[in-house]
Amino acid sequence: MIRAYLLTYIFLFFTALSFGIAQEQTDTAAQQQTLMLNEAIILKDQQQKQIDSLVKIQLQRELQLASGNARRTEELEQKLRQIKINDSLRTIQQMEKIKSLKKTTVGYPVVLNTDTLFHVFTRTGSFQAKDRASAISLKIENLYKDPFFSPDSLVLVQNEDNFDVIYKDRQILLTVTPIDGLWFGKSNQELAGEYLQIVREVIVRERDAHSLINWLKRIGLVLLIILVLSFIVAGINRLFARSALFMSAAREKYISSLSIRNVKIFSPEHVEYLLLRINNIARILTILLAIYLSLPVLFSIFPETEAWTGTLLGWVLAPIKAALNAVVQYLPNLFTIAVIYYIFKYILKGIKYLFFEIKRENIRIRGFHTDWAVPTFNILRFMLYAFMLVLIFPYLPGSDSPAFQGVSVFLGILFSLGSSSAINNIVAGLVITYMRPFKIGDRVKIGEVTGDIVEKSMLVTRIRTIKNEDITVPNSMVLTSSTVNYSNHTRAERQGLIVHYTVTVGYDVPWKQVYDLLIEAALKAAHILEEPKPFVLQISLDDYYVSYQINAYTREANKQAVIYSSLLENIQDVFGAAGIEILSPVYNVMRTEESKE
Repeated sequence: MIRAYLLTYIFLFFTALSFGIAQEQTDTAAQQQTLMLNEAIILKDQQQKQIDSLVKIQLQRELQLASGNARRTEELEQKLRQIKINDSLRTIQQMEKIKSLKKTTVGYPVVLNTDTLFHVFTRTGSFQAKDRASAISLKIENLYKDPFFSPDSLVLVQNEDNFDVIYKDRQILLTVTPIDGLWFGKSNQELAGEYLQIVREVIVRERDAHSLINWLKRIGLVLLIILVLSFIVAGINRLFARSALFMSAAREKYISSLSIRNVKIFSPEHVEYLLLRINNIARILTILLAIYLSLPVLFSIFPETEAWTGTLLGWVLAPIKAALNAVVQYLPNLFTIAVIYYIFKYILKGIKYLFFEIKRENIRIRGFHTDWAVPTFNILRFMLYAFMLVLIFPYLPGSDSPAFQGVSVFLGILFSLGSSSAINNIVAGLVITYMRPFKIGDRVKIGEVTGDIVEKSMLVTRIRTIKNEDITVPNSMVLTSSTVNYSNHTRAERQGLIVHYTVTVGYDVPWKQVYDLLIEAALKAAHILEEPKPFVLQISLDDYYVSYQINAYTREANKQAVIYSSLLENIQDVFGAAGIEILSPVYNVMRTEESKE
């Protein structure tokens, strides 16, 4: 079954192909038949025109003889007027037919070497236009190769209605028919004379161009151009070699390290190496350009390659011309972009001045904190730049091309797919900025991490622990975690941070004595404020002891480890000096009667 379908498909394919070929051949034959028919009609009209000319001459003679017969004179004048009208109408019809033929007729060139002399559009007898052009080209080529060619032997001879270009009264090079004259809107004799002049000039020029003396001159000129090109290449090499030596010798004086915002990118050695590579590449490109520009000069020397000159120059000049035209046409858009850029630039300068004055507290806005100034300015700057790009985008070169739009959409998709977490962190960073949960240098606890804030960015927050460990926390995690700020109440206008510790003491010790001892120990600790005064809280009455909590104020939240260590040391010293035992952790004390006394 499949094989039958396959054979049927192949049969139908070749049937359609054969039908297409046959249809094409039929259309070509029909066009050729229409062309021949139109040419026959034109030729018939031309013959009728010649007949009418003879009749017109005869009528004019009879009109002279019938000068005394008014009736005969009027009759002859009427016939002459009718012949003139018919001739005018026939001329108009011929021009219309020629005009319609020109739309579909292809001209075939008459060529000598690489030069096109003229084109043939019409047929003569059984010779089609293509055959006529080939035959004329072959005859002119044979005449060109004739070592005894004489330009004066080319003459124009009339043959009935045609005009022939003949060489030495025996060889017909070409024939100009009435249809040829009608095609170009000229008389047969005028068109034949133009062809004769073209053939004579081209043959003489080509023979002179390919003479032995001219070949020797061309070879000498080629050698001279090669010699000059060699000197030019040597001069280019010497010039760039000196520039390379200058770069190496002046490295310490003129070449410094390349840095951006105090960040060193390249050392002087790297800059020198880069400049030397650029110098070498420029040298090679200059040599190639010199050689390339010399090729059109070389090709223009020989007639066979003279046509390549324009092609080679076009490969260089056409892109340069197109680039210059594009630059000139783009100048209005470039001016528009410059105006938009400078407008936004000065708007940003004004906004920057406003917010930095707020940061310096020279301008105060109720409810707007000074540490919001820089982040708010950055947000506004980003939004203004984005709006500026939206305005500039239609004026960018190629912005309306499908390729440019496709790349823009592709980059947008990549950004949207790959930056979801980054956008979450950026949004969280903005929220944290305006929530003001901490500042740079604050001692905080975020989740399980405790340390000092060393950096806040749009994406992450960096914390340095007391062990000098730098921990990076994503802003989204900061936003979703609980944050404890130990430094928030250590400002000058606040009382300070309360450090506290719980001590357990037995019931046998009076609580007032414990209060006094704990306050004494707290005041002796490092970085504890005397005012506000430390205070003690009883937080529980347990089975074997009472839990006391000492609370003291400090402004050094970043030194809590030192403060707690000093506090514990002083508690031990003070209670030891008072002979009071601290019951933490829990342990049992077995006292004797002697110890009680």
